[in-house]
Amino acid sequence: MLCARAFAYAIGFSALADAQLSLGAAGVYAVFAASTITNTGTTIIGDKIGLTPGTSITGFPPGISLGQDINNGSTIQAKVDLQALYTALAALLPTSDLTGQDLGGQTLTPGIYSFSAAGGLTGSVALDGQGDPNAIFVIQFASALTTATGASVVLVNGAQACNVYWQVGSSATLGAATSFAGIVISQASITVNTGGSLIDGGLYALTGAVTLDSNVIDRNGACGVVSPPPPAYSSPPPPVYSNPTTPSPTSTPATTQATPRYYVKLHLHIGIADGPDNDFDYALSDPYTLN
Repeated sequence: MLCARAFAYAIGFSALADAQLSLGAAGVYAVFAASTITNTGTTIIGDKIGLTPGTSITGFPPGISLGQDINNGSTIQAKVDLQALYTALAALLPTSDLTGQDLGGQTLTPGIYSFSAAGGLTGSVALDGQGDPNAIFVIQFASALTTATGASVVLVNGAQACNVYWQVGSSATLGAATSFAGIVISQASITVNTGGSLIDGGLYALTGAVTLDSNVIDRNGACGVVSPPPPAYSSPPPPVYSNPTTPSPTSTPATTQATPRYYVKLHLHIGIADGPDNDFDYALSDPYTLN
């Protein structure tokens, strides 16, 4: 039984890696509904809101958004793409069954988590990307998702809200002052109570309404661009400067001067009493060097 479960989990991870999970044309909307979008108070939405096939959007102003599309070509295509995404999420095999557990106090690593019935969040749940900005989290609910007042979803270690999917089989209700993150795609309706926020993500109701009350919905921040690390530049080696070679002065060959050699020549004059005087010239045959 354990081996069969491990095999099923392995298949789930493989399917998750191969899944093409995309909002498609719905990516330009932070809030999307089928019947109505209703707002009370100063809700701020950081992107457009869309509605189809309904025609009623109320509460803007005082709510603020970046524009509205109602039952036009853009919203019709968005609805098609949202339905395809919902179907793909629901078809993924879970890697962990959390039925009967509260998400509060748990730390989830990348994977597919399922509730065979309704599920809830009290307190805080951490989604740990384990250093991978592309890590995907899918949380499946067979029926409703409900969060308590002040509940929160915390992204840690590189997890990004654009890769977090809450697939809800019926309706989703976020309690007052809840701080949520990720893409909430509900088969029926979505309600965000007073002061609740979705800092990173979007709200998409396939067949029902979206009801807001003084909320902050920031779709633009949902998926930060992960910049590649800057190229590693190595400092170029310092330039090698060669000193210009100073030509050696041309040496003038030393002139060898002959050592002077001297010869001695003697001249003798000898006088003899009562006799003739005699002169003698005598030269030494070997030269002498004077030091």
